[in-house]
Amino acid sequence: MNRTIKIIIYFTLTLNLIFSDSKIDKKVNNLLNQMTMEEKIGQMTQLDRRFIRSDEDIIKFGIGSILSGGGSVPEDNSVDGWANMYNHYQETALKTRLQIPIIYGVDAVHGHNNVPNATIFPHNIGLGCTFDEDIVYRVSKATAKEVTATGIDWNFAPCLSIPQDPRWGRYYEGFSEDPELVSKLGVAAIKGYQNTVGGKYSIAACAKHFLGDGATIWGTGDNNYKIDRGNAEISDEELRNKYLIPYQDAIDNGVLTIMASFNSYNGLKCHAHGYLFNDLLKKELNFEGFVISDWRGIDEIPGDYKSDIVTSINSGIDMIMVPGDTIWGGEPYHKFLKLFRESVNEGLISEDRLNDAVFRILKVKHQMGLFDNPYASKRYARDFGSKKHRKIAKEAVKKSVVLLKNDDNILPLSKNINKIHVAGIGANDIGMQCGGWTIEWQGKMGDITEGTTILDGIKSTVSRKTTVSYTKDGSGANGADVGIVVIGEAPYAEGMGDDGELKLSSEDLAVLTEMKSANIPLVVIMLSGRPLIITEQLNDWDAFVAAWLPGTEGDGVSDVIFGNYNPSGKLSFSWPESISQIPSDYKDPNYKPLFKYNYGLKY
Repeated sequence: MNRTIKIIIYFTLTLNLIFSDSKIDKKVNNLLNQMTMEEKIGQMTQLDRRFIRSDEDIIKFGIGSILSGGGSVPEDNSVDGWANMYNHYQETALKTRLQIPIIYGVDAVHGHNNVPNATIFPHNIGLGCTFDEDIVYRVSKATAKEVTATGIDWNFAPCLSIPQDPRWGRYYEGFSEDPELVSKLGVAAIKGYQNTVGGKYSIAACAKHFLGDGATIWGTGDNNYKIDRGNAEISDEELRNKYLIPYQDAIDNGVLTIMASFNSYNGLKCHAHGYLFNDLLKKELNFEGFVISDWRGIDEIPGDYKSDIVTSINSGIDMIMVPGDTIWGGEPYHKFLKLFRESVNEGLISEDRLNDAVFRILKVKHQMGLFDNPYASKRYARDFGSKKHRKIAKEAVKKSVVLLKNDDNILPLSKNINKIHVAGIGANDIGMQCGGWTIEWQGKMGDITEGTTILDGIKSTVSRKTTVSYTKDGSGANGADVGIVVIGEAPYAEGMGDDGELKLSSEDLAVLTEMKSANIPLVVIMLSGRPLIITEQLNDWDAFVAAWLPGTEGDGVSDVIFGNYNPSGKLSFSWPESISQIPSDYKDPNYKPLFKYNYGLKY
């Protein structure tokens, strides 16, 4: 295609977008002019489904959005159950005076992870180690299809954090400590989720968490955490040369929503930071979508609840995730709505601020086609957990695996080896493979969803004459030709995973000791959401493989172990030798980690 034709196509597409936007803007303004103050407040309110007292409240208050927080699922936790639930809420919302549809949000952060038998893809830490924009795009597109199958239209992903400290419980949510790589993979994810905005398989993406959540300082954590929700000290130079890069690129590539971060930015809670949202995000970066708070994020602003509401909204938060009850320490949504109305009536929140927020929200709803096609379509259900999607997930697993040690080229193992002994609870545990944000917020050990364990993968890969034995504790390995030990972390999420030591568990150390006593070559596979401190143990291992949190397709790991796939993964961060090296900067010439950024062996 010559340059002239390309230019013509570009300007044609640009003009179409401008025309389309102008039509939407006209529709939004027309609707906005009809709205009461109470209806505008309703649009700026998001409730968790489990805390909604009645359908009548959705109608009475004109609620604009509903979410399912981690583990908040319909009684029938199936594709049909979700679609029926979504359609019910949408039907309820359309009974309001102006018939404004809801937008429904979920944390589908590595597949549609709230729903059993979904395809669960590797967490972002694994995808980061692929360095592969195409696989991230295809993973995100497949996720969008499975989310769409349940009717849901908004995903709180991707995470654009730039993790600096593996002691942080959300470390695995980030792609890399390199902002350029985070930016590239984040844009790929956004394009995969949103596709053609408002099209068949499009869900609204949400870049999070704005800003600096990966830079928080150990010991400053909030909500009884050690580092999560802590304070990030970021200079203006760092801000512009590092932390803003992924967000600028996300905005330039049309991300529809952005989520505020729990952490403090230079001592002030992000949810209260008018400079970040009004000045930086909306004016300087020209973000035209809307900003959503995090889960009761405004509650953590110092002051009473009314001042929290006023401060956060005046700081540029457009929609508040209330979400609505006192069960977990939050305020009920009736109180939120009452105080919000009072604040507007008292002039503490201006009509202009309401109009700006609601315009942004309604515009996204129009862009997503919710006014024209508000209901779930069950014809998409065939995509859910499909063989095609599991094939993509398996490819992502293979590309994410990083080979860190391979003495005497012990790997790849022969498929015709006589006897293999497999050990470690992680070898046969789907829940551990998947990690946090799987079925439940914190994740859960055990057979929690459909998938293939690493042990299953080993058994299906070797020849018929090969004997594969397995014990959790490593016993019975004597006489085997090789031992495969799967160690790592039990599932966790957010601040619950903050860990100041990053040591192997006593159970893992016991298994390793037992396997070492068998005096056979050892291949160690680690399932983890971050690098752990293994310097003392590494010398005992003949091969070491970082498999991260691969999700449901554990046979992708065995494909690498047995040479069906030549490992291509590389560390998207540096692996520290000791706790004393944390936090670190891989660009520091004096930094000497156990394994460097971009390190990874091949066969």
